[in-house]
Amino acid sequence: MIEPILVGLAFIAGLGFRRAGMPPLLGYLSAGFLAGGLQLGDAGVIHALSEVGITLLLFTIGLKLNLRELLAPQIWATATLHTIIVVPLTAGMLLSLVFILPNVVEIETSVAWMLAFALSFSSTVFAVKIFDERGEGAALHAKIAIGILVVQDIFAVTYLVFSAEHAPSPWAFALLGLPLLRPVLVYFLKQAGHGELLVLFGIAVALGSAQLFESVHLEAGLGALLFGVLLANNNKSSELYKGLINFKDIFLTAFFLSIGYAGLPSGDMLLVALGIGSLILLRPFIYFVLLLMFRLRARTSLLVGLSLFNYSEFGLIVAAMAVKGGQLPAVWLTTLAVAMALSLFIAVPFNTHVHSLYARLATRLQKMERDELLVQERPVDLGDAEIVIFGMGRIGSGAYEYLSQHYPNRIVGVEESADKALKMRLAGISCVPGDASDRDFLERADLHRRKTVLVSLTNHAENIDVVKLLQQLDYKGKIAVVSRFPDQQEELVNMGCITFNLYAEAGHGFAERVMEDMV
Repeated sequence: MIEPILVGLAFIAGLGFRRAGMPPLLGYLSAGFLAGGLQLGDAGVIHALSEVGITLLLFTIGLKLNLRELLAPQIWATATLHTIIVVPLTAGMLLSLVFILPNVVEIETSVAWMLAFALSFSSTVFAVKIFDERGEGAALHAKIAIGILVVQDIFAVTYLVFSAEHAPSPWAFALLGLPLLRPVLVYFLKQAGHGELLVLFGIAVALGSAQLFESVHLEAGLGALLFGVLLANNNKSSELYKGLINFKDIFLTAFFLSIGYAGLPSGDMLLVALGIGSLILLRPFIYFVLLLMFRLRARTSLLVGLSLFNYSEFGLIVAAMAVKGGQLPAVWLTTLAVAMALSLFIAVPFNTHVHSLYARLATRLQKMERDELLVQERPVDLGDAEIVIFGMGRIGSGAYEYLSQHYPNRIVGVEESADKALKMRLAGISCVPGDASDRDFLERADLHRRKTVLVSLTNHAENIDVVKLLQQLDYKGKIAVVSRFPDQQEELVNMGCITFNLYAEAGHGFAERVMEDMV
């Protein structure tokens, strides 16, 4: 059982970091090291819960994954080239430690290369968490980063298959027939409805698929990812994804807590952890250069590079295997845990302030861009529209439909997902792909020609960021923003925005609709 004091400790630490303007996950990490040092809670239970969180994470990634996107050079080639560059650098540093710190036990060359390979990956948990908190899950840079992470996961699973104590079972070949299960899974998904049965179905499939793959000696996470892909691209997969988000986040809290339970190294090994942790400072630069080479914009390259800043939990998995096999002293496991935690502490501030960072560096970074950019990175034209709607979800689409009746041919929607924007255009809706939090996009949008901007994005923090950007760019028109809670509404009003409280005023809209039909 998890002691209530541990849950409370995680909450207080998370709240403290959020009050300081930092993501709560840093608080969970701190709470984990404190709990591990004080031996609070059951480490086995925490680890089991973290495994559930990672399984749900990979399953939800599969629900949103488009396998064709992985074939893009900016994804598979970037992931491959990054591995080729980083692994020798890391192996060289690990092998040189014995000369720099004489008290450090020398490790075998083969083990150094193995650890370097494991340390070349970035954390899927961290990247998805960051994109969720910023409301950027559908943005191009998020899709590229997730694609690179999936390719790295494929590398990792391939390694684990060939290095496992047990070869895959002969029954593993039967998994090649998994696509035949899709109609059955989709049928039960649709029958699950919209409530708790839908969530229960998703959890059952995620955990069941992980167990299925483990039973044939394959990586459990791969099973969850592939079953998520089987359920993707249908009308209910998006609803299932939204239903699982909170459960995934709760269990992932256990993952960040579990890192601290590895304990703290002492003496020279702590210096080793600091050295390994500081090595990640090279990572964003490598990603940035590679992505520019594949004709991405400087902004996209920066956001992707910083989201892949830190080390992956896979490094701990490989280290645990090496310790179990007697190839590595046990102290290395705690050393890598500290290095991973340190990489998170370094990465979070950069990702928290990435948009303001880009705003300061934009002029210099844009000079590094290729002359010919990818099609999806080229500027789009908002035409003569006087009203712009950022975010074409249910609220934005509803606003577009209503306003079009009063201001025909004077409205344009802006949607993060290029695929969704295309579908809307094919349906006769004026919609262009674009990221409302992209300063470059707003600067090219001829804002002086737009009388009103409606902002209806994924979360309040993203809405606020867009309002600040518009004001920094000296936009003089009216800004209308959706809010969900009274404190959010008050903040927007103080910023000079028109705001509609979605929850508080939904009843008025419902009543007005009824009255229209009664007249």
